[in-house]
Amino acid sequence: MTTDAPRRTALDALHRALGATMTDFAGWDMPLRYGSERDEHVAVRTRAGLFDLSHMGEITLTGAEAGRALDFALVGNISALAVGRARYTMICNADGGIVDDLIVYRLAEQEFMVVANASNAQVVLDALTERAAGFDAVVRDDRDAYALIAIQGPASPAILKSVTDADLDGLKYYAGLPGTVAGVPALIARTGYTGEDGFELFVAPGDAEKLWQALTEAGADAGLVPCGLSCRDTLRLEAGMPLYGHELTTSLTPFDAGLGRVVKFDKAGDFVGREALAAAAERAESAPPRKLVGLVATGRRVPRAGFAVVAGAAVVGEVTSGAPSPTLGKPIAMAYVDVAHAAPGTEGVSVDIRGAHEPYEVVALPFYKRER
Repeated sequence: MTTDAPRRTALDALHRALGATMTDFAGWDMPLRYGSERDEHVAVRTRAGLFDLSHMGEITLTGAEAGRALDFALVGNISALAVGRARYTMICNADGGIVDDLIVYRLAEQEFMVVANASNAQVVLDALTERAAGFDAVVRDDRDAYALIAIQGPASPAILKSVTDADLDGLKYYAGLPGTVAGVPALIARTGYTGEDGFELFVAPGDAEKLWQALTEAGADAGLVPCGLSCRDTLRLEAGMPLYGHELTTSLTPFDAGLGRVVKFDKAGDFVGREALAAAAERAESAPPRKLVGLVATGRRVPRAGFAVVAGAAVVGEVTSGAPSPTLGKPIAMAYVDVAHAAPGTEGVSVDIRGAHEPYEVVALPFYKRER
């Protein structure tokens, strides 16, 4: 008998004991919030928050040509990545459309870990398996091998230091190192999706609860709180970070999304989508149709994905993500807008919110950038 019930992470019972509101996200039962999503958001901006990200999809490539296989399969120059470093990249279709955005970690000379979004993990796994077929490389589905816990916020380095002897001070942004955290073996990565400093800890599912509890205790005096997916979305929106299915889709190329920098044409050999992406780069250089911008409300009404951006009677764009911003104290949105209306400070731009044209200010992304 088959069931469509969502999958549960190794921390499921703990989330329920904490009173989390759970939601089905990409086939997983995940915590949406534990209490006030605004309070969780503010905790990450000012102190620290703890997230269960075990729904993300880990895929490992090993072998003498694992780097070359990833160079062919993805748009980045992955074989040039140093051991211990990570890179933000994308996997595209032959027509240049974005299949997913990814983080790739080089764990060893012949070992890479690709982390895909939960909603695309199977698609990415299938594509990597197919694209690596001609190389001396093995693709392994490691989604069940890891639980993933993130600690994010300005207090996160001090909290994590108290439970590990790993060299966190020497760990650069977008790097990872193996270590022991609260007695648990972990891959400690300095990455994140909140706009704050923080770490993502890849551990065996059986160790997840012990690690979560240890971090909770270590962070109690620093104001660490458990955080759900709801505040994760407002945090990444303030930081101008794209979300697959919103700012990134198969109908857009990295150049359409303003992320053409991730495409490396100078790497050796061919890669999937090269020809289409070269044409997209040329179009973006000469006459880009729309640009991803930030919008800040002058009123209180919140825009949502799919709402039209208008100038006068003309539709000039579409909102991709929108939410109240706890940091700015106003509703904000990201939107693809015609280039003629995309410059910061452009006047006369509104969002059609259920028939009412609500005025918005066009701003450069991100809305929020932490002081380093």
